[in-house]
Amino acid sequence: MTEALTPDSPVKTDAPTSGNAAQVPETPELGTVPLTPEQVEAAVHSIADRSRQAARHMGQANRAWKDRALRAIGVALKEQQESILAANAKDVESGRSNGTSAALLDRLTLTPARIDGLVAALENLAGLPDPVGNVVRGQTLPNGLRLRQINVPMGVVAAIYEARPNVTVDIAGLALKSGNAVILRGGSAAGHTNAALVTILRDALESVGLPADAVQTVDQFGREGANVLMRARGRVDVLIPRGGRELIQTVVNNSSVPVIETGEGNVHIFIDESASEDMAVDILLNAKTQRPSVCNTVETLLVHSKSTVLPAVAVALRSAGVTLHVDSRIQGALSGAVDTVPADDLDWATEYMDLDLAVAMVDSLDDAVAHIRKWSTGHTEAILTNNLANAEKFIADIDSAAVIVNASTRFTDGGELGLGAEVGISTQKLHARGPMGLTELTTTKWIVQGEGQIRG
Repeated sequence: MTEALTPDSPVKTDAPTSGNAAQVPETPELGTVPLTPEQVEAAVHSIADRSRQAARHMGQANRAWKDRALRAIGVALKEQQESILAANAKDVESGRSNGTSAALLDRLTLTPARIDGLVAALENLAGLPDPVGNVVRGQTLPNGLRLRQINVPMGVVAAIYEARPNVTVDIAGLALKSGNAVILRGGSAAGHTNAALVTILRDALESVGLPADAVQTVDQFGREGANVLMRARGRVDVLIPRGGRELIQTVVNNSSVPVIETGEGNVHIFIDESASEDMAVDILLNAKTQRPSVCNTVETLLVHSKSTVLPAVAVALRSAGVTLHVDSRIQGALSGAVDTVPADDLDWATEYMDLDLAVAMVDSLDDAVAHIRKWSTGHTEAILTNNLANAEKFIADIDSAAVIVNASTRFTDGGELGLGAEVGISTQKLHARGPMGLTELTTTKWIVQGEGQIRG
């Protein structure tokens, strides 16, 4: 096996050359004259080729070296916090001027506390075991062949996302720790912030002797750059979209690069007849109002017709500024105790990402499961109950990436589940499902060792 690189190993970061290298244009700054489609394709392919070379070095770097890089990034983020916030202020002001919704502005905004959270996530990543080289399984066959299946890096990971500058750091950190190189497309809404962050990430890598090209961006090439990235099969190993339904479906439907699909979060909570009032109020307030703009926020509440907690929950949510979109049975049960608006099928299908909540009444656990199966996006569903049999049946019947019993849906998060951070929440069933951490950014290979055996 190839010996892992150590901090004393030489690192060569020169880009590969080719016969048409002279035609590859220099990377433009944001807002400069657009390039032709051919020039954009050449430039993005050049970035991908440099990423592939950097990935070879990252795949051989040992844990100590990668952890050193993560901590260097954390230090740099704190040292350059003011410049990051200044860049972010430009993006937020531009978004506000363009009529961006409050929910998206919240996602776009960085604060000192959120930068501290990014630094803490990097430190957590540094403290996690290195997945590279982990033995998934192994055995010695009757013919003496020794087998091992081990985790190895994906190689070049690309991510397309929107208005989420925190994702720039989260995905880069996960990719680096798992031995990959990453190409980022963070969108124009966060253009200034992402440009500042990518510069910091690249400088931090160089400061510890790792290739800066392990982190690159195609933001400067706009949508055409994203389109080229989606078609760069053979140069990019896997593509991960993270954002709203439109962005995700665009990537899934147009990419020739293998895609790990992250899904929108039409998240449900079911309150059964045994759930306590205090627990229901606390969990619903947290799941809906702590940060409404994220994908693990509850969007639909289902209440058992024999539950007694509905009035207290509704009053608490309305007091917190939540608009309740209710069916006729909920409206009747509340008897005008709080203001509501009528719900229709569109509400059951909507990921609000705001202080809105669809509320329906059901007569049984089976009815709740049927509603969830019809409208869920397969992200996260929760049950609040003091009945163990109901909890077990809910777990067995719900087919989503995360199923939660008596806790907030906000825990469907890589950091909260001990993964350090996450690339996204995968709602597909191939390779990765749920919060995607370090292991989900690796694949496997088989090591077969023999002593001259031949197949009969």
